[in-house]
Amino acid sequence: MNIFTLAEMCKTNVKLNNVPNEAQVANLKRLCSWLEMLRSEWNSRYGRGNDPIIINSAFRSLQVNKAVGGVATSNHLTGCAADIKVKDICQLIRYATILLDIADESQEDFDELLIERNDSGDVWLHFAVRPKDNRRKVRLIQA
Repeated sequence: MNIFTLAEMCKTNVKLNNVPNEAQVANLKRLCSWLEMLRSEWNSRYGRGNDPIIINSAFRSLQVNKAVGGVATSNHLTGCAADIKVKDICQLIRYATILLDIADESQEDFDELLIERNDSGDVWLHFAVRPKDNRRKVRLIQA
C-alpha cells in the first residue's frame, strides 16, 4: 500500500519556502490517516486495488498561502487540510460519501468537507480535520 509522504503533502508550484514545523507535521499525519482510510475504502468499493488519492495542495506556509490566494484562516496553514484531485464529479461525490461514512463509523469529526471549483470549472474536494474543535462543515460548491 502506498503511504502519503511529507513531500507530497507539502508540494507547491510556488517557488517559496513550504516546510512545516513539528505541530504542522503532526496535523498532516492525522489528516493522512483519514486519507489512507479514504484510499482503502475507495479501492475496496470502486477501485482496482491500488488507485491513488492525488493531492493538489495540503500544507501551505504563510507565504505560499498568500501567493496562491488562500484565505488567512485556511486549514492548509496548520497542515489540517488537503485539496484532493478528482477525475469527475462522480468520483468527487463518492470520495465525499466515503469520508462521511468514515466519520459516522468512527464517531470522529472532521472540520471541513467542501466541494470547490475555480473559474475554469475545475472541481476538487477540500477536506480538513483539526486536532480539536472540528465543525463538520459541509458545502457543495464553493467558487
